[in-house]
Amino acid sequence: MKALAHGYLEPALPALVGSRADPELRALRVEALGRAAVGLTEGIEALLARDPANPELCLWLGRARVEEAWTLKPDVRARAVQAGRIRLFHQAMESARGPLLTAARVMPYDPAPWVCLMWLALGLEASRQEKDSLWEEASGRHRGLYAAHAARLVTLSPGWGGTSHEMFDFARATLSWAPSGDPIAALLPLAYFEHIAGEGAGRTRLWYSYEVQRELTLAAGRWNGSRAAQPHPRAVEAHNAFGAAFYLADMRRPARGHLTRTAGRFSVLPWSHLGDPGKEFRRACGRLNVVTPG
Repeated sequence: MKALAHGYLEPALPALVGSRADPELRALRVEALGRAAVGLTEGIEALLARDPANPELCLWLGRARVEEAWTLKPDVRARAVQAGRIRLFHQAMESARGPLLTAARVMPYDPAPWVCLMWLALGLEASRQEKDSLWEEASGRHRGLYAAHAARLVTLSPGWGGTSHEMFDFARATLSWAPSGDPIAALLPLAYFEHIAGEGAGRTRLWYSYEVQRELTLAAGRWNGSRAAQPHPRAVEAHNAFGAAFYLADMRRPARGHLTRTAGRFSVLPWSHLGDPGKEFRRACGRLNVVTPG
């Protein structure tokens, strides 16, 4: 990441090559590298011109273009006067499709390109049939992939054309078969954040409901990530999800426990539902007396 900050792209490639045998790690790394490469896609294109069938470069370019496109998406309230920007957003998002499909063709067993295509379909407001098809491609290659399930959860959310009922059914069904110790349990608190955002309720008293608190506590107990022999690549995200939910529910002890185990690292979801992710994370840590690095 330090090399990327200075415009050096090549040092990032071994991180993707080295993750080929670990779908969870690969999906996480391409997501992080894609965000870090916003504004640097011309450099990735130059590397790809010398090696057109390189699956890592195709995957990275596709994800970076998806991330760049999201930065162009106009606020919903301003769409009436930003038709030109909407067109640019759609063009930018569509430009990611080619390299992602190439990556999927070159490495047919890799679910990562299909996860990226799920976000592309979400941004382009594709048909439900297309979204379902992409989900089947991703989950068919790795049933328990956290990244695919997170994308599917958002796809089913009320804020993106789905319903809360369908979204919660998906989250709870996933928890019913997920192995104990899997951070995919964090789908449940994420579903509550999506539900509140989709219903336009803001910071409601839903978090104080006994039923909600009990369900979140059971899900967190089912995960109990601290017992895992090897930390899961998505453990920090899950701790953020549970920590934020317990924080809003004023359940200080579990909130503090989860946020402490983030080691000061925040994730975009769910904090973006409350405002600036970094600021909201640090505000919560401050109120809970959780010491964060720096």
